[in-house]
Amino acid sequence: MLIEQISDPEMKKAIARNVLEALTDWFEVEESRENYIEESAGQMFFAAKEAGSYAGFLCLKRTGNATVELAVMGVLKEYHRKGIGRSLFEAARAAAVREGYSFMQVKTVRMGVYEDYDRTNLFYLSCGFQEFEVIEELWGKENPCQIYVMSLVR
Repeated sequence: MLIEQISDPEMKKAIARNVLEALTDWFEVEESRENYIEESAGQMFFAAKEAGSYAGFLCLKRTGNATVELAVMGVLKEYHRKGIGRSLFEAARAAAVREGYSFMQVKTVRMGVYEDYDRTNLFYLSCGFQEFEVIEELWGKENPCQIYVMSLVR
């Protein structure tokens, strides 16, 4: 497996589209999926290449002078539980540190609402994120937004 930082905006969108359209359990709302794809073009973008094709990606978005957000990430189902997500995260975290960010945040659906998102929550916790707050108003009461944060300063 190879982790690459991609700079070409069209290549970013093509990789994001390929992965997100295969992950409709998590990215079922077409409008949201299209927003992630379009926004990926302008974000720090990391892709995992396995057996000659892209198996996953992760985007970082600057949200403040000291903070970057893990804006979107996806790994094709056939590559789940093989360390690709962890490798993408580690590459992104290292880049955020090099860029001088002090904090990283990520938003997901609160634990206990959907089984697929429970696995996502456990992944973020295993990466070192900590619970910050839940905002029900952001995505609605049926999809309460869990915000996790981590310090990048060691």
